[in-house]
Amino acid sequence: MSPTNLVVPTFTQMLSTMSGWLDKAQKASGGAADRLLLARLAPDMFPLGTQVRFACVQAWEAVCRLKGEDFPAFITTLLDEGRNAGEHPGTVADAQARISETMAMLDRLAPDALDGDPGRTIAHALPTGMTFDLTAEQYVRDWTLPQLYFHLMTAYAILRSQGVDIGKADYVPHMFAYLRPGTLPAA
Repeated sequence: MSPTNLVVPTFTQMLSTMSGWLDKAQKASGGAADRLLLARLAPDMFPLGTQVRFACVQAWEAVCRLKGEDFPAFITTLLDEGRNAGEHPGTVADAQARISETMAMLDRLAPDALDGDPGRTIAHALPTGMTFDLTAEQYVRDWTLPQLYFHLMTAYAILRSQGVDIGKADYVPHMFAYLRPGTLPAA
């Protein structure tokens, strides 16, 4: 499977899924949903507002790294918003806008946009000073998809811990497209 055929649908499906969780939170709590962006699982973890933005960062960074391009300024904006979300979480509408902007970027990609040289080394430097040298395949498998799912699962867990009524079906809504007719259990 090519990097584009793996990364783009995965990011698109899962960012759409996270958007659905935020919709549910908004509908269930009305005007109080914005306060959820400050919720955390533990005192030393980033809040929900950060998790949403960092999930979006993973998509932007993956596209740039796999295409061999410099990061646009928008990534810095997302990172700054995420790092500061404990003090300035924004609103659910802001979070939804970041998801929409990210999905629009993914939607604009050509069908083979990320399928360059699979053996090309991607140098992935972390703010701590550590640098990882990975092939495109290793980067997708070992970094970008696990990072996406880390931020998604943390967002999911924060919302659940705050009483938002989401469950397994809300985590994998894209799977219902594959459901064999007549196999959905009766409610």
